[in-house]
Order: sequence, then structure tokens, then C-alpha cells
Amino acid sequence: MRLEAVWGDITAEAVDAIVNAANSSLLGGGGVDGAIHDAAGPELVEACRLLGGCRTGDAKATPGFRLASRWVIHTVGPVWRGGTAGEPELLASCYRRSLEVADELGARSVAFPAISTGVYGYPAEDAARIAVDTVRAAPTSVELVRLVAFNAATLRLYERFLNA
Repeated sequence: MRLEAVWGDITAEAVDAIVNAANSSLLGGGGVDGAIHDAAGPELVEACRLLGGCRTGDAKATPGFRLASRWVIHTVGPVWRGGTAGEPELLASCYRRSLEVADELGARSVAFPAISTGVYGYPAEDAARIAVDTVRAAPTSVELVRLVAFNAATLRLYERFLNA
């Protein structure tokens, strides 16, 4: 598997599947979730309604509709509560489960945002380390995983852990 980091807009990624840092309702929200829903169009929320929500650490898929990607894999990251409420394990589960869903879909390329680092408050450095370590260790058929940073600081963190 090739694992790379880029600075960009995940909604524009031309990969088989993009991962949405969703809330448990899957019905849209702010940040990455809102941007993906806006770019995909109203069909996405309708498809998400049929999924019945999603638990923290799990992942479910819908078509990408108006996105460049064929699929959206929705995962619910943990809210940061200081690190003693299972947050590291739940965040790692988001990456593992998303790759498992990608395998089920036959996706060969997947782009991830920095899950839980926005309004959920996960420390960016810890989140970047978990993302890189978990993806590297995951048994998957996915050939390309792209970690999409929304700012230069996140990109530097990804690059530091990728080069470690």
C-alpha cells in the first residue's frame, strides 16, 4: 500500500472512496461532514437516512453522488475527553473499519480527513500518529491511502509520522 499526505480539499479527491468524519446521525453537520454533504448534493442525506446512524468507531458507506469519488465512507470519531475514555482505541477503529468497508466495496484508493480533530477536539499530533500507525498496520487490499490535511500544520504532522 502507498500511504501519502497532501494538503487539500477532501471533497475534490479523485479516489474510489473518501472518508467522512461524520456525527452519529450521519445526516450532516459542520466541518468536513458539512462540506462533503454540500458537495455530494441532497441525495447523500437521503442515502444516509437509510443507514440508521452509526456508532463511534464504526463506518458505513453510501454512493458519492456528485463527488469525484464513487463512495463516501462515513465514520464517527470520538469526542476528546482527555484520553482516558477509550478515545485512542475508538479513533484507531475509525481508520480500521473504514478500510474494511473500502475492501468490501472493492475500493483501491481512499482519502481520509483528520478524523476528530475539528470540533471533537482530538489533539492533532496524537490523531496524526494514530492515523499513520493504524493505516500502516491494517490488513487491506486498498492500494493508495491519502491523508488529506486541511492546513499546513496537520500536513507537517502527517509527514513527520510518515517519515519516522
